[in-house]
Amino acid sequence: MISRIQGVLLSHTLDRIEVMTAGGLGYELLVPLSVLESLPRPGDEIALHTAMVVREDAWLLYGFASAEERRLFHRLTGTTGVGPALAMNLISTLTGERLVRAIRDGDLVTLTQVPRVGKKLAERLVLELRDKLDGGGSDAASARPAPSGGPGADAVRALVALGYAPADAERAVRATMEGAPKGESTADLIRRSLAAVAK
Repeated sequence: MISRIQGVLLSHTLDRIEVMTAGGLGYELLVPLSVLESLPRPGDEIALHTAMVVREDAWLLYGFASAEERRLFHRLTGTTGVGPALAMNLISTLTGERLVRAIRDGDLVTLTQVPRVGKKLAERLVLELRDKLDGGGSDAASARPAPSGGPGADAVRALVALGYAPADAERAVRATMEGAPKGESTADLIRRSLAAVAK
């Protein structure tokens, strides 16, 4: 079983990447949005946790930014009616952390926002997984420092108070602050972060 891949990123598309290892083997990996958002430039080094799915017609390799995200994928695919493609769709649409929270809270409204997830499947996810999930977060987000103190921290708190997941709020504020004009007020930063997180 292949549990981890490290090598040079060759290329990427909307849902998959190609990695060349030091041994000269090239691997195509299907990846969730959390991985695509944090990819280095082609030619740079990348390391991912992986899960292999063997079907009659194909061997598929899935790549994840963290061991927790991979564990979440395995939990999802162990649920009745959830295959690998739908599991990836759930993780990409909601992010691992938000998905875990929705399942734990029995939040059917959030779960049914995911394409191909109806009320019955959402109820099954809650029933089968509510007590089996850990954080489900991504190391890619936690590896970068969150805005601490000042307008950045205030903006994150404001977005969380409005109902956004902390990871989504931090990602939006961090991206917004990178291009922020000097001396921008906290209110303007919050407005621009809201626009970013809503995209």
